[in-house]
Amino acid sequence: MDIRSAFAAQGYASTRPATAPKPGVEGQSTQNAFGQAAASFADTLRQGDEVAQAAMSGKADSQSLVQALAQTELAVEAAVTVRDKVVEAYQEILRMPV
Repeated sequence: MDIRSAFAAQGYASTRPATAPKPGVEGQSTQNAFGQAAASFADTLRQGDEVAQAAMSGKADSQSLVQALAQTELAVEAAVTVRDKVVEAYQEILRMPV
């Protein structure tokens, strides 16, 4: 074994704990943020559907229907934008040389 590889392995082993994610701090906040965003998106879609059904049965006015549809459209556009950014980032990672 080359002495340089031993030093490299030792250096890697000593810095590894410093770069490891802290469980419960970073991962949980990111996971909670995505979970809350998904729940908010689903709730917006559900509310839009309920208002649309109420408008078709004559229980809701047209203004609330338009407002619910606008909120739903905005939520879908935001979800599509996030999806596009994730796909773009994935494709960028695939283009990286190994």
